[in-house]
Amino acid sequence: MNVVHEPQIDLNKKRVSLHTLGCRLNFSETGSIADGFLKRGYEIVEFGAASDVTFINTCTVTDGADSTCRNLIRKAHRASPEGRIVVAGCYAQMDSERISKMTGVDLVLGTSEKYKVFDYLNESEVDAIHIDKSNSFYAAATTEAEGHTRAFLKIQDGCNYVCSFCIIPQARGRSKAISVADALSNAHEVVDQGFKEVILTGVNIGEYEVNSGERLTDLVSELLAIEGLKRLRLSSVEPNTITDELLEVFASSSKFLEHFHVPLQSGDDAILKAMRRRYSVQDYRDIISKIITRFPNSGIGADVICGFPGESQVQFDNTYGLLKELPITHFHVFPYSSRKNTTAARLPDHIQHGVKKDRVHALRSLGEAKLALFTEDQVGSSSEVLFERRNKQGLWEGYTRNYVRVVLESDQELRNQIRPVFLKDYDGTLRAEILN
Repeated sequence: MNVVHEPQIDLNKKRVSLHTLGCRLNFSETGSIADGFLKRGYEIVEFGAASDVTFINTCTVTDGADSTCRNLIRKAHRASPEGRIVVAGCYAQMDSERISKMTGVDLVLGTSEKYKVFDYLNESEVDAIHIDKSNSFYAAATTEAEGHTRAFLKIQDGCNYVCSFCIIPQARGRSKAISVADALSNAHEVVDQGFKEVILTGVNIGEYEVNSGERLTDLVSELLAIEGLKRLRLSSVEPNTITDELLEVFASSSKFLEHFHVPLQSGDDAILKAMRRRYSVQDYRDIISKIITRFPNSGIGADVICGFPGESQVQFDNTYGLLKELPITHFHVFPYSSRKNTTAARLPDHIQHGVKKDRVHALRSLGEAKLALFTEDQVGSSSEVLFERRNKQGLWEGYTRNYVRVVLESDQELRNQIRPVFLKDYDGTLRAEILN
């Protein structure tokens, strides 16, 4: 995430640049931290620009994410050799010693410690490593400081599941959640700032009731009733936690958008069992069917891991066939990445890199083709689009209710505006015109 504000910098102010890797949960947390810098008189500048402080919120879901983080640290140090570099979040939690030895790094803050960044920056002397593995819940939400048009609202953190491939429970701890009252208070603040769309985020949102003692359906109902909130979505939701009642609450309001993200990981039951996933292929089929029955024009995203240890060609073909069969429109495909201290890392029969690469390519190609067909099917219909920015060609960009990217030519100021549009043609890009 590059955080960009006014191009003219006040040289009398301290400057901070921020960068976020990984999930929407991370984005919500960076939003709250960015707001904290603003309130302390900092000017937010683009990542890579000269700054007094660089804050990097990290991800460790794959070894590729770890490598990207290290490259960002090097870039930040080149841009601001005298500036302070703060590395925070999941990768910082899991590999603080390695990060602390990198040139230019001043603070390494774990998943809970990141919120204490201002305490440490105000100290005259700070050690390089500060890790706190407490289970306290820290609320977070997108703020005006980031320049987004969609707000991420954190309602849950951590995870009690022990999927054999996943390091996140080690990085973020056990599952915890915000109260309905506090979530509503944060949502009202977000709406008062001018955000029209809110996306609920967490590591495992479906576990909300288990940890808060309150029902997710009640929280969603209360959020949908907020005056000024125009659109509501959920980020990734585990398939085994999507209930009929939850879908009925979604369907009760036009504010809820026809876009879902339901992780699959594999389309083979034996692999799902080895992954310690809590559903079968048939369970997944049933959930997708229920979604499409209630929301027939839904965009549906799915996470998929290719090359899990022991995955045969037949088992990969099962995944490919399932994804081809189901109305999945947005593919998020990753090669299996061995994570330290996970059960999967100790399994035999790890797949060769080249095989994983070929399987990833095959699924991503399928995903691109399916998204293109889904997008083309929208031509001739109307939708509502929340416009975000002008692109390099001067066209306005935004997303429909079912998360299809649209471009539109207009002299009007459309940023953060929701407009009804007619989807007129598709040439690799879905083009629209505003309806009067």
